[in-house]
Amino acid sequence: MLESIPGLHHISLTPDQLLARDEVIAIVDDDVAIRAPLRIFLETHDLAVVEAGSAEELRTLFGTARIALILLDIGLPDTDGVTLLPEIVTAHPGTAIVMLTGMADLEVALDCIRKGADDYLSKPVQFKEILLVVRKVLERRRLIAENLKYREDLEKAHFRIQILHQLSLKMNSVYLSTVELDEILQAILVGITAEEGLRFNRAFLAIFDDDGQVLQGKLAIGSECREEAGRIWAEMREKNLDFLEIVQNIKESCQNGDTKVTQMIKSLRVPVTDSDHILIRATTERRSILVENGLADVPVGRDIIELLGEDTFIVIPLFSPSKSLGVIIADHFVTRQPISKNHIRSLEIFANQASLAIDHSRLYMEMEDKISELKNVTHELEKNKDLLVESASYSVLGQMSAQLVHILRNPITSIGGAARILGKRVQDEKSLEFVHMIVNETSRLESTFKDLFDFVKQPELEKKCEPLHPLIRKTLLLLQPSLLKHSIDVVLDISDPDPILEMDEQLMRKVMLHLTRNAIDAMPDGGTLTITVRHQRGWVTMAFADTGVGIPDPLRERAVDPFFTTKTYGTGLGLALVEKIVASHGGNFSLTKKPDGGMEARINLPEKMLCSFGI
Repeated sequence: MLESIPGLHHISLTPDQLLARDEVIAIVDDDVAIRAPLRIFLETHDLAVVEAGSAEELRTLFGTARIALILLDIGLPDTDGVTLLPEIVTAHPGTAIVMLTGMADLEVALDCIRKGADDYLSKPVQFKEILLVVRKVLERRRLIAENLKYREDLEKAHFRIQILHQLSLKMNSVYLSTVELDEILQAILVGITAEEGLRFNRAFLAIFDDDGQVLQGKLAIGSECREEAGRIWAEMREKNLDFLEIVQNIKESCQNGDTKVTQMIKSLRVPVTDSDHILIRATTERRSILVENGLADVPVGRDIIELLGEDTFIVIPLFSPSKSLGVIIADHFVTRQPISKNHIRSLEIFANQASLAIDHSRLYMEMEDKISELKNVTHELEKNKDLLVESASYSVLGQMSAQLVHILRNPITSIGGAARILGKRVQDEKSLEFVHMIVNETSRLESTFKDLFDFVKQPELEKKCEPLHPLIRKTLLLLQPSLLKHSIDVVLDISDPDPILEMDEQLMRKVMLHLTRNAIDAMPDGGTLTITVRHQRGWVTMAFADTGVGIPDPLRERAVDPFFTTKTYGTGLGLALVEKIVASHGGNFSLTKKPDGGMEARINLPEKMLCSFGI
């Protein structure tokens, strides 16, 4: 960073000026006979002059006046000028010094120049010669100040260009998510307020919502109070932070909560219908509006002045070719400096970058939404395709099963009936064994046909409001012999109140019978069957959990497929039929492996089936 010289970077002079409005020349000499006429002479040439007769008086003058140049006599009563010279140079480096002496000593003159004097004059000397030297030294001082200011301006311009370049690279290298957009917008506000940037004390950003109906405050950079402003930027200069570090510094300082200025701007909400509001006028007319002392070329509402606590600020619109995006508001809340046309032009450049960032981000987010919609449509198409394939398979299965039932059921029933009659008449034990085999096998075939018929036919639901708990107990009572035979304990976790459901009792009984039989088959050597009923979050849940051998993971997803079975005997239609019946009641069925072994079959029935609760 360019080091500035105190006393010089504040100078603002026209080419024909040697002193600023509040600057003076100090004549420091213990001889009043020299001081007084020299002062009068210089004042006749429009130069402001003060006097001092000693080094101590000069030190006092520095506290009350801005001294641009000192005519310093070497021989002072309290100290010599050569000794005083380094002190002045160190304490007041922006002050020019011309040494005066009664001795024409070249060594002394060179020593003074080496210690920081701008020139050296030997007494006696003509006042016109002193005036010539004074003008020459002040002119050189003015040129140094202008050169320093020019270098500072170049450095600030370079910093602004660097910010804009980094922002452009950022926007061109990544897609702008919401987080990345906030980082860029924060960086832009930092550039507006940075000491090396536009040096506004505060910058506020407000953008329109997604519908473009409300202008909403979003971000702000600035001090929380006037005294705090100087400390913030002083700390950043002391840490020698570059642009990206400043952005990161501010981001980290705000991560635990908004600063007061951010909280303040986030309270701003202006509907687009308020067409006379100064912020809406700036966006619709797409022009910058300068407010000075509460006045502008458009009406300025008290609400915005009271919100900012400031009556002088600039409003810069943000817009894309197709729509208005928002505004940037900036002010000199602390320094009270006027806002110049150069400030406005520079601020508009930063506003253009903000507009590009916002528009770029919204285009990206719209693209993301479109991609998400396409993914959802693709997913639905895949899902519907699977449903169509499954429907076609079930249709073929239904047709085949219906034909098999129609063609084979009657003959099988006849064979079974005839075998049962023979079993009552045949006396030969060997022949009777074969007859019983025919009866058993025809019974299995009849059961298979019944399962097929139940699966392929469209059930006509006969729903009535029935209590659930008694239905579970009746089902267990029917299978009590099998439960006892296999040493299976039953645990009922069906606390009151009893849900009364609108259901087809016969079909729901089939569901319970299938799930209980499956649990019995899974525990041939004994175990525990736990039946749980819960009512929560809009669903009545019924779970059948066993401690059996379970179903291997690769086969679990196929467990509800028609004709899939891991048993030596059976059709594999039980779970498929369960899923079909539950679905016809608007519920869903799942089969999961328990962490401690065994399986859990879970039925979820929607609350809309709930008639009331029993007591």
